[in-house]
Amino acid sequence: MTGETEIFVAWREGRQDRALLAIHGGPDWDHSYLRDPLSELGCRLLLPDLRGCGRSGRVGEYHPDGVVDDLVRVLDSFGVERADVLGHSYGGMVAQRFAITHPSRVRSLVVSGSSVLPVPPDAFEGWAERDALLAGREDPWQREDLTPDDVKAEAVAAAPVNIWRAEAMPGYLRRLEAVRFGAEWVRQLRAGTLVTPRLPDAAQRIAELDIPVLLLHGRYDMTFPVSLVEPTLRLIPRARAVVLEAGHMLHVDDPEGYLRALREFLGGAALEDGLELGGTRPV
Repeated sequence: MTGETEIFVAWREGRQDRALLAIHGGPDWDHSYLRDPLSELGCRLLLPDLRGCGRSGRVGEYHPDGVVDDLVRVLDSFGVERADVLGHSYGGMVAQRFAITHPSRVRSLVVSGSSVLPVPPDAFEGWAERDALLAGREDPWQREDLTPDDVKAEAVAAAPVNIWRAEAMPGYLRRLEAVRFGAEWVRQLRAGTLVTPRLPDAAQRIAELDIPVLLLHGRYDMTFPVSLVEPTLRLIPRARAVVLEAGHMLHVDDPEGYLRALREFLGGAALEDGLELGGTRPV
C-alpha cells in the first residue's frame, strides 16, 4: 500500500470460524522460528514478519504503535474481524499492546514465553546455572555498525540460555539457520531510542477486556521468569496458565505440550490436524 510499510505474511487457510495471529519475538528475527509446531493447528493461521524484520519493509521509525497498526492491516487484508492473538517473547508484549489498544479485534490472548508484569532486577537472583551461562559474555549490542550477521551470531550464542532440553538443541540450531535476521531494531536499542511495547498497568487493562488469556510459559525460562505467572493470574481473573518443563523457546523444547495447551485453550477450532503452511504474501 502506498505510504505504508509492506508487511510480509505467511498464512495457511484452515477453519474459517477462527484465525490465530502469531507475533514473533526478537524483534530482529522473522516469523519462521514459530512455524513449527503452530502449523499443526487446524485453525486459520497468520504469521507476519514485523516491520523491519524478515521480508517486511524497512522504515525510518521502529515504534510499537507502528507495529500494531501493521497488524490491524494484516487482519483487514485477510478479512479477519477478530482473531485469537499469540505473541512470543517480545511479540508477547506486542500482543498485549494490540489487545489493549484494539480490543474489538481480539477474541483471546496467548502470552507465550513473555510476561504481562515488568521483570524486576532481582528476578533471577540465586540461579547459579543461569549465572554460569551468562558469565563472561560481552554485550554484543555495544559494537559499531551492527549487522544481521551479528544478530544471528548472538542468537546462536544464546541458544544454551533459550533451550532447556539438550536433545532439542540440534533442531533449534537448524531452525536458526532458516531465520532471516535483521538489525533495524537493535540499532535503535543501541542508540537508546527503542520504545518498550509494554503499556503501563497492562495487567489491569487486560483484565478489563474480559477476554480469555493463556499464560504459556517454560519453567526454566531465563528471559522472562516463571515467578511472574502466579501474580499475573491474581490480577487477571480470566487468565489461566500452563507451565511446561521447558526454557524460553518452549515451543521447541516441548512442542507436544505446547500444542496440547493451545488446543485446549482455543477449543474446537484448533483440534483438527493442520496442513502445510499454504502461502505467503505482502500486505
